[in-house]
Amino acid sequence: RTNCRSGAGYATASIGTASMTETAIALIDCNSFYCSCERVFRPDLNGKPIVVLSNNDGCIISRSEEAKKLNIAMGAPYFQVREQLRRQQVATFSSNYALYGDMSARVMQVIESQVPQIEVYSIDEAFADLSGLPEPLQQTGEHLKQTVLRSTGIPVSVGIAPTKTLAKLANYAAKRWQERTGG
Repeated sequence: RTNCRSGAGYATASIGTASMTETAIALIDCNSFYCSCERVFRPDLNGKPIVVLSNNDGCIISRSEEAKKLNIAMGAPYFQVREQLRRQQVATFSSNYALYGDMSARVMQVIESQVPQIEVYSIDEAFADLSGLPEPLQQTGEHLKQTVLRSTGIPVSVGIAPTKTLAKLANYAAKRWQERTGG
């Protein structure tokens, strides 16, 4: 059976009676990463809808939570939604992959300084082996979340479980039910 528990700053998923002290894997995933990177240098956009466009401004490749609430579709061709974005006062950015690569390196460096071992999974995600760290893992997840935000300005969600697959699921739960999990 699968069971998702939640707490401040993280969600965990466990299968059967597996103990979190045996193996504990965290998936740290940056929230709306490209949009979050743009906000680091434009704090006036905090709380406002943002989208980032693909190469040559072809389509939407990243949306802030505020933009998602406006039902702006991921992958929407820019020429089809340009007027909607203007009307809804959505800040629109051309992609800046040099910035995103630099910010990713900073995030990964912060994570690496906090855990025994990491595996970079993508530009905005990393698995961290938390096995053997003192309990409670909830506090470890919250600490990671706060440290990355304080050090880089990038908000993250943390999912903790005994396997990478379940950590991914726990991270999904942390993002989906932020009020209950703390993200």
